[in-house]
Amino acid sequence: MTTVITFGTFDVLHVGHLRILERSRSLGDRLVVGVSSDALNQSKKNRQAIFSESERCELVAALRCVDEVFLEESLERKREYVQKYAANVLVMGDDWRGKFDSLSDICRVEYLPRTPSISTTAVIEHIARTATS
Repeated sequence: MTTVITFGTFDVLHVGHLRILERSRSLGDRLVVGVSSDALNQSKKNRQAIFSESERCELVAALRCVDEVFLEESLERKREYVQKYAANVLVMGDDWRGKFDSLSDICRVEYLPRTPSISTTAVIEHIARTATS
């Protein structure tokens, strides 16, 4: 069995998130997703997530392409997470290209292109503009 692991904040869940999760799942038999904790998200993006870590985990876990969800506490623990979940493939968005190549000794590392013209930041900005119009 091929286990695929990927990571993300998955705040304000949108079609770009769904597409990368579905493409990740297509690379194996099982998809495990690490959802960034609130503290990790704050340190990475310098802003609070709209939805709490527990809500984001619940939303991602409800997707049929996802088999298991866990809370990612630290970017530096990727190797530990890959080993803990016995992942054969690590998938990241291509904005992380090269950053996790050091894990290629324990799994295949794939960088998938993001869905063009969509991001959580863009969705939040659109909602804010619409709300003030």
